[in-house]
Amino acid sequence: MGVYDGRNVVIVGGSSGFGFTTAQMLVNGGARILISGRSRPALDSASERLGPNAVAVRGDIASLPDLDVLAERVKSEFGTVDALFVSAGVTRFTPFEEMTAQAYDELLAINAKGPYFAVQKLVPLLREGSGVVLTTSVANVLGIPMISAYSAAKAALRSMTRGLARELLPRKIRVNAVSPGPIDTGILEKALPEEEAKQTKKQMMADNPMARFGEPIEVARAVAYLAFDATFTTGAELVVDGGASQL
Repeated sequence: MGVYDGRNVVIVGGSSGFGFTTAQMLVNGGARILISGRSRPALDSASERLGPNAVAVRGDIASLPDLDVLAERVKSEFGTVDALFVSAGVTRFTPFEEMTAQAYDELLAINAKGPYFAVQKLVPLLREGSGVVLTTSVANVLGIPMISAYSAAKAALRSMTRGLARELLPRKIRVNAVSPGPIDTGILEKALPEEEAKQTKKQMMADNPMARFGEPIEVARAVAYLAFDATFTTGAELVVDGGASQL
């Protein structure tokens, strides 16, 4: 028997990055997974790799109608849910002077508003004793150039974790956050020109106390701990950053 046999898990933003790695780890442990994401090709690829115990639903976390569709699909597939991991997020490396109102609104919609309403829509399906895991970032405590709007959104999400943890106590639902530092998900390569990404990555590794990037599986293990094993923990943030924000 797998350690997660019989568990139903929803991962919003589960088609790539550490969201997908978490889905993979939980499926391998016997869980049934429903992942969502914006990209149909990425979802199809993830679903194929995860196998028959995974369901993929296309949807944008920033779209409330899409979240309604997601909740209905979760209800029809699972009925009830043991854990919710909100992994969806986006980063834009933009100097403060060049940030537009449209880009700012997009960052807040995806990184703060979306997770809030994802939890709201799915809470009615969460079992007593279940766990919600949100994704913050070390950017919510560090002053990192070119991502000030992203940092603000993640700081809002950290505060939201505490508020939701308090509000959901009567339902015996725990709410915590995982706070990744530099994780090797390919995000820099997607967000920056090739040479700039290479130099940025080199500098980030040099600045990290452990002198490396984290692996997605290291975040996945933290998520699983918060979702299932941390039964006397709520409102907390588990940092996975090689000591970058602490040392």
